[in-house]
Amino acid sequence: MDNKIFDAVVIGAGVVGCACARELMRYDLSVAVVERESDVCEGTSKANSAIIHAGFDAVPGTLKARFNVQGNKMMDDISRKLDIPFKRCGAMVVCLDENDIPKLQTIYDRGIANGVEGLKIITGDEARALEPSLSNNICAALYSPTSGIVCPFEMTIAYAENACENGAEFFFRNEVRSIRKDGDIYTVETTSETFRTKMVINCAGVYSDDVHAMIEKPDFEITARKGEYLLLDKSAGGLTKATIFQVPTKMGKGVLVSPTVHGNLIVGPTAEDIESKEDVATTKDGLDTIRRVAALSVSDIPYNKVITSFTGVRATSSTGDFIIRNTDGFIDAAGIESPGLSSAPAIAQYVAELVCAELHPQKNGGFKEERRGIPKLAHLSFEERKALIDERPDYGQIVCRCEQISEGEILDAIRRPLGATTLDGVKRRVRAGMGRCQAGFCSPRVIELLANELGIPQWEVKKNG
Repeated sequence: MDNKIFDAVVIGAGVVGCACARELMRYDLSVAVVERESDVCEGTSKANSAIIHAGFDAVPGTLKARFNVQGNKMMDDISRKLDIPFKRCGAMVVCLDENDIPKLQTIYDRGIANGVEGLKIITGDEARALEPSLSNNICAALYSPTSGIVCPFEMTIAYAENACENGAEFFFRNEVRSIRKDGDIYTVETTSETFRTKMVINCAGVYSDDVHAMIEKPDFEITARKGEYLLLDKSAGGLTKATIFQVPTKMGKGVLVSPTVHGNLIVGPTAEDIESKEDVATTKDGLDTIRRVAALSVSDIPYNKVITSFTGVRATSSTGDFIIRNTDGFIDAAGIESPGLSSAPAIAQYVAELVCAELHPQKNGGFKEERRGIPKLAHLSFEERKALIDERPDYGQIVCRCEQISEGEILDAIRRPLGATTLDGVKRRVRAGMGRCQAGFCSPRVIELLANELGIPQWEVKKNG
């Protein structure tokens, strides 16, 4: 990297890393984002529940509680400025046993202490009046109107694109191999480059303890916690209006049933601590567990409409809380498990404050905080479609029939800053391949478009990685 010295190098291009990069660009700082994969959103950020939690579950006084509630309150503004889908659909924590009602009261008390607005405990009948698909086993519920749902792919990509537009530099396929400090400067060695920087921001997810170990023995451990999910077709999306949780356990918030912002229904996850941080296989036992446990809270889930299953691996810290701190210019943003997606906007603000306290930068007077997404043909009126197709005829060619995604959308996904270079990269940006056939029909044309735009043979186009 020649002799350039960055102000900050962010390790990891998940939602927290990309949010931090964008927030740092509000200041006159040079920022590099280093990612071992070929794209943003390749780890935990691509495989989660897509929930913006209200903040009633976290223990008062923890960083989880603080940043969850702050992040939730920021989401309306963020969704507008970054042009991403977000909906406050509300949530219920349902109680299946009258003996567990005191646990529901504890969650309510936590939420009130954390400053969550609108919480109330309701009876089972009141819950079923709001959500008719709820099981008759439910005797009470905690209702939270400020909970929401978001698209985690679009959220991460929007942060990254806006950071890039404001001057952040992204370096993919750069796995960090070593970090050392000489005087006031850190040297970050990757598989491809050498970066020199005044500060390092560790957003490496399940590998954040390994990255920390490159400078000193960490005082925390990260355990990979595996969660399997089922995703159902849009014809099942109206089963619940709100996200339905069960009373949580020490392993997490349990199996949920929730609509998605795109109209599907998601069910899961399981929770299993695993040794391999790369284990994203789904299992028969795991998927059977989802079906069995979800049935306790929601009746008649139409599993004949499952279109895919997937697994996410989240970073569970031995401290039980987020680890966000500055040690001699090395900032950890570690152990960011649920509610990490909800907390990302607030975590990014806090990390930027830590950087500014050390480097004292000037504000970036030219910072552009708004970003426009790719037009979604399926969501436009007839008149809007006609005007767009008149200007861009490629928007009139449908490639993905399930999701009604046009050739123009796919081309824009490839051509934008930090554009897609793989099939999954296109899928996460515009949903080509996300529908009922799961890319069975549109993949050949998407491969052809990628090959043409990237100037490579079709057989070199990859699904991911």
